[in-house]
Amino acid sequence: MVTIQMIVTICCCAIAISLLWKVLNWVWFNPKKLENLLRKQGLKGNSHRILYGDMKDLIMRHIYACFAGKKCFTWMGPRPQVLIMDPELIKEVLSKTYSYQKPRGNPLGTLFVQGLVSYEKDKWAKHRKIINPAFHLEKLKMLSKWEDIVPVEGSHEIDVWPHLQQLTSDVISRTAFGSSYEEGRKIFELQNEQAQHFIEAIRSVYIPGGRFLPTKRSRRVKEINKDVWSLIRGIINKRLKAMEAGYADNEDLLGILLESNFKEIEQQDRKEDFGMSIDEIIEECKLFYFAGARNYISVAPMDTGAVKQARAREEVLQVFGSRKPDFNGLNRLKVVTMILYESLRLYSPVTTLTRLAIEEITLGEVSLPAGVLISLPMVILHHDKEIWGEDANKFDPERFREGISGATKGQVTYFPFAWGPRICIGQNFAMFEAKMALSMILQTFSFELPQPSVTVQPQYGAPLIFHKL
Repeated sequence: MVTIQMIVTICCCAIAISLLWKVLNWVWFNPKKLENLLRKQGLKGNSHRILYGDMKDLIMRHIYACFAGKKCFTWMGPRPQVLIMDPELIKEVLSKTYSYQKPRGNPLGTLFVQGLVSYEKDKWAKHRKIINPAFHLEKLKMLSKWEDIVPVEGSHEIDVWPHLQQLTSDVISRTAFGSSYEEGRKIFELQNEQAQHFIEAIRSVYIPGGRFLPTKRSRRVKEINKDVWSLIRGIINKRLKAMEAGYADNEDLLGILLESNFKEIEQQDRKEDFGMSIDEIIEECKLFYFAGARNYISVAPMDTGAVKQARAREEVLQVFGSRKPDFNGLNRLKVVTMILYESLRLYSPVTTLTRLAIEEITLGEVSLPAGVLISLPMVILHHDKEIWGEDANKFDPERFREGISGATKGQVTYFPFAWGPRICIGQNFAMFEAKMALSMILQTFSFELPQPSVTVQPQYGAPLIFHKL
């Protein structure tokens, strides 16, 4: 006779077996299946190791090791990641945004940042359309309002890294929220801390359900998310009330974003289906701060720094003299632009772009099953001697005297801000920020390195010896 207890026991066993199968499939059977499919097509890589894959080792070391063959894969946990070096294939991956999407990664990332960077397909297209006016070049004239961004501290060694971070904080806070500058700075600081937690999370192995454990990091991440959300919501509410009272302010990112969103809604018949919600606007503001907190353009004066520095200063003084740089003048700075392009080549803010094949697809001669990651290692491409010559590791801005297209011969081998439909919407903002800062430094100081190199995220700061002009 079957009892209720027996039925419950059978159901519990069935659930346990089902969960066990899903776990085994996730950590072993599916990875081994994908590994076999890739090996049959001539790709080389390490054998799959449960959970960690190649993450315990330096992933870039594995990429360099298989770079010579240019047909290899590494492991990001239980997922194989195929290395793509062919410019035409890179172009294809970055062009087909519906087939190759951004991997979701650690679910805790939903608390770090959402918005345009994480959306796909139609939702991404809608948000891009609404946000784009906020980054139109004409709107960037607001950068000419900067004052006192570089302190005068005499002729001695200065660690410029904290100043560059402060500069980025000031610029993003003013351009994002204008009059709500102090609140903006607080958001920047919180998002900068959040970025550190994000990096730690993606470097660790994700265990399903792990985000619900009350660890110290998860508690702090949720606390920061709540604080940032509250601050931005408060600023938006104030702005909406001002707009309703007829005091519209569209001279900062938030004002332009709200205005663009209202226009999008007004142009449609079914208002509930168009535009962005307040929650989505908050996420876009969080994204702006998150990106700014982690991405700095590195100006790298190398062995030829003194010569290039003199040429750049001559150009800046010729265009601006002693007056503050303005939008139109910044557009005319060819030498400064070349220096920034070369700095981004040698020290890209992001070392690798990763995409996820969401369906079975053929890329070149390789058939990729759904679920395989595609790695586009810009740090290797930007230093590839076959592309840039034997002096690929040398700082030489002259490579870009004919622009990016001339330097790359029209190939997709240089993409510090990504490429294609999903190219970074803030690239012009970042470039003008860097041009403004570098121009104002060159007007006031000459500088040299007290040590041979500066990294993108300096472990020991970024000391420069400044000389007052």
